[in-house]
Amino acid sequence: MRFITANLNGIRSAATKGFFDWLPQQQADALGVQEVKAQDEHVAGTFCSSGDLKGHFHYAQKKGYSGVGLYTRETPSDIITGIGVQEFDDEGRYIEKRFDKPGRKLSLISCYFPSGSSGPERQEAKYRFLDAMRPHLAALKAEREFILVADVNIAHKEADLKNWKGNLKNSGFLPEERAWLDQLFGQGKDQGGLIDVYRQLHPDTTDACYTWWSNRGQAYAKNVGWRLDYHFATPKLAALAKRATIYKDQKFSDHAPLTVDYDFAL
Repeated sequence: MRFITANLNGIRSAATKGFFDWLPQQQADALGVQEVKAQDEHVAGTFCSSGDLKGHFHYAQKKGYSGVGLYTRETPSDIITGIGVQEFDDEGRYIEKRFDKPGRKLSLISCYFPSGSSGPERQEAKYRFLDAMRPHLAALKAEREFILVADVNIAHKEADLKNWKGNLKNSGFLPEERAWLDQLFGQGKDQGGLIDVYRQLHPDTTDACYTWWSNRGQAYAKNVGWRLDYHFATPKLAALAKRATIYKDQKFSDHAPLTVDYDFAL
């Protein structure tokens, strides 16, 4: 199963830059997108499917803001939008497709974590989101296998961004944010027990791991980037991950698509 995640920074913008021309060549089985920045009237009949991939979406109430989508070849047994917290569900941040069969509970999820970079108020909202996601993911893990793809808006380790020393006090690399990922990936009692799939496959990459570049200055040209896009997986599914690639030959948005191939079928 090939699963791509891509923050589009606007689905219509990414389309004009060739995203939906590139997509069929990838032969993906699933695609999670974030920052759709559109409503159903913009997506239905235009971007709601691509070849055999059928998309479902969780839109923000505010127009031109946030929003996530999840495209799959296989038809899900159930679709869930939101995490049950109105503040964030109004912002269109979470869509889950379930592919349950007798003896198997399995979900694919596309999620967009808030950015706190615009100021203290949004950073506090980001922390509230992290606080809500911790028990949500724990409850999910207790009953099913899943892969969550997301723009997490956090770089975990020093290797995950170019200028880590200069960003220690900036949103996206704050100690509290990084500690949240430490807990999520911790394998001890009362820890999250999830796997950072890219890092499992590429434990030592630095410059090659980035998935986001600021539009300021020459960040992209100089590869002054951050690794903000992730596949989180339960250990059983993470063990089936065979290959991870970040596509940089074309630029569809300020993020690069991250593709992981898993040795299982939906």
